[in-house]
Amino acid sequence: MTDPHGFLKTPRRPVPARPVEERLNDWHEVYAGQALLPLVAEQAGRCMDCGIPFCHSGCPLGNLIPEWNAYATRGNWRAAAERLHATNNFPEFTGRLCPAPCEDACVLAINADPVTIKNVEQAIADRSWEQGYAAPHPPERLSGKSVGVIGSGPAGLAAAQQLTRIGHTVAVYERADRIGGLLRYGIPAFKLEKRYLDRRIGQMRAEGTKFRTGMDVGGAVDAIELGRRHDALVVAVGATERRELPVPGRELCGIHQAMEYLTLANRVGEGDRATTPVTAEGKHVVIVGGGDTGSDCLGTALRQGAASVVQLDINPEPGGGRTDTEPWPVYPKVYRISHAHEEARGREGTDPRFFSSATLRFEGDAAGRVRALHLTEVEPVARAPRPDTERVIPAELVLIALGFSGPERGTGLMTQLGLTLDARGNFARDADFAAVRGERPAGAGADGVFVAGDAGRGQSLVVWAIAEGRAAAAATDRYLTGATALPAPIAPTDRPMVA
Repeated sequence: MTDPHGFLKTPRRPVPARPVEERLNDWHEVYAGQALLPLVAEQAGRCMDCGIPFCHSGCPLGNLIPEWNAYATRGNWRAAAERLHATNNFPEFTGRLCPAPCEDACVLAINADPVTIKNVEQAIADRSWEQGYAAPHPPERLSGKSVGVIGSGPAGLAAAQQLTRIGHTVAVYERADRIGGLLRYGIPAFKLEKRYLDRRIGQMRAEGTKFRTGMDVGGAVDAIELGRRHDALVVAVGATERRELPVPGRELCGIHQAMEYLTLANRVGEGDRATTPVTAEGKHVVIVGGGDTGSDCLGTALRQGAASVVQLDINPEPGGGRTDTEPWPVYPKVYRISHAHEEARGREGTDPRFFSSATLRFEGDAAGRVRALHLTEVEPVARAPRPDTERVIPAELVLIALGFSGPERGTGLMTQLGLTLDARGNFARDADFAAVRGERPAGAGADGVFVAGDAGRGQSLVVWAIAEGRAAAAATDRYLTGATALPAPIAPTDRPMVA
């Protein structure tokens, strides 16, 4: 174990981000070049090695956090990397992108500051690559079975890696021109530099996973024919049905969905184009939506040189601490500052978010371009407009970041495979991740189709996507061989801890 008195002697010290004025002038990660060691090893020593480590329950992957904390504090990075990768295929992604519900579930968080688990995780993951501990693990022998994975986000990639390593021949089909899903085009480079994604894909290629881009399964690529090529299919297409904002003026030019905006910005970073046709440069920007995607838009707009940025959040401003309705160890709704919010506050001096605010309508000029947004304050629960609170703010670029309502409906993929929807609007599946299928064309097959990730769960965190991919891989392997040695960290019905 770590120092039994470490949590008493050592205060919490997260790894500091680069200065705001520095990182606003580039697209590198906010921690790029920061010295993680020995700070991280010292912070890992704060772990109490609890008899019942609730951090395991806070993370759906069941990460062995006390174990790799103990190895990290001793500087045994190889052992730490082995324990970390035992439950997580892509810790370099989660260490950068996950909001760390494990920290809120840390036993120290009952009455003190939790261990900096996320920083330790990222440090171990990066160290494992630097020291050569993340070598490819090709299978010792092939099973003779073939699996097609549709979608290359974190769920699809996790499922593909697990199935490849167990000996199946796996091909990943992605409709975009590059592998990675939202990791590639939805997450800005200042949160995840794409070299980390490319490095992991290279490892998977070396293990034997095949990747096919530009493959619109259900469109140009017939899903039934794809099913005939493989012994099983894993559908991991994500939750990409975007929520709309049906208010007057939505048709005006200059109003875009957040993912359209972020994808174009990421394509500039990939070198596909010199500039983006949807830029915040010199404009008054309004982001409608208070979640992580809105925060990503905020950081992107600041780096593009926006004149001003406002983020509208329909929810009331949270308090600074837990309430009785959200006790430890659940992930509480408290006032949080993302790196993008920090950047905006440093520039303007105030939080860029307007809480308890909703859009009434847009106003445009004679050329049909958006110029202003009319908003109102709303009641906390009913979200009804408060009388006499309407105001107008300038808006030359509006980004709708209201999240997603499940996988895309009525697609060829859904029709050809006979996929059905559950009550929440996601692809229906049984207790073993197998798709619940309705009417389907002749030849579509009866079994062997599994659903993983946001397509079956709804929009969620990257750790849940990876856990879904691992669990669906175990179900697929069991279907193909009659048994499985692969871990299944979650069931399709599992949900985050709530009070």
